[in-house]
Amino acid sequence: MMTHAEISRNGLWSNNVALVQLLGLCPLLAVTSTAINGFGLGIATLITLVLSNSIVSLIRGFVRSEVRLPVFVLIIASVVTIIELTMKALFYDLYLVLGIFIPLIVTNCAIIGRAEGFASRNPVGPAALDGLMMGLGFLVVLVLLGCLREIIGFGTLFAHADLMFGEAASTWKLQLNPDYPGFLLAILPPGAFFGLALLIVAKNWLDLRPAAEPGPATAAAEGT
Repeated sequence: MMTHAEISRNGLWSNNVALVQLLGLCPLLAVTSTAINGFGLGIATLITLVLSNSIVSLIRGFVRSEVRLPVFVLIIASVVTIIELTMKALFYDLYLVLGIFIPLIVTNCAIIGRAEGFASRNPVGPAALDGLMMGLGFLVVLVLLGCLREIIGFGTLFAHADLMFGEAASTWKLQLNPDYPGFLLAILPPGAFFGLALLIVAKNWLDLRPAAEPGPATAAAEGT
């Protein structure tokens, strides 16, 4: 069984849903025109992963292999429906912005994959942690991509934060350049692909960069 540290590292970095597995790209690319949109969908996906993983782990000993996948999909759909209704009641304006991509969380391959590949084979504690870390890794990518596209596309950051955090958050908007005319490509689908590509390149560069060479002082010390 994987340790908690391995599960955390796997979900956040080494097996990140968006940057390594390249799953859930449809909502990832569609809703990240702003940071708040990405944050809203990321939170919904994270909660879905935690709850569905936990429930699948709890019932794994009672579900026959012949009906395992349909049962998992039913559990995920039930969780997503609860989240959708909750968001519709509490964050209606954000719900309207995210639209069809909330119910489409059901079809996210990452969620079904974690239920089948991890939660159905592990106790509830590690399964819930796996859902949390995978969801958090996906959330971070959504927010980073949303920040990148919003800054380049609109010249702002955290616009429309009141959609999720209430009227008090309307002052959170940062206007980075009042005279910035905007860059349409960044907020269109091609801009999403370019932004995601930059994030993947950055991750791969961090993974592949060579270890720092020892300085003269270190080399001299080793020689003695």
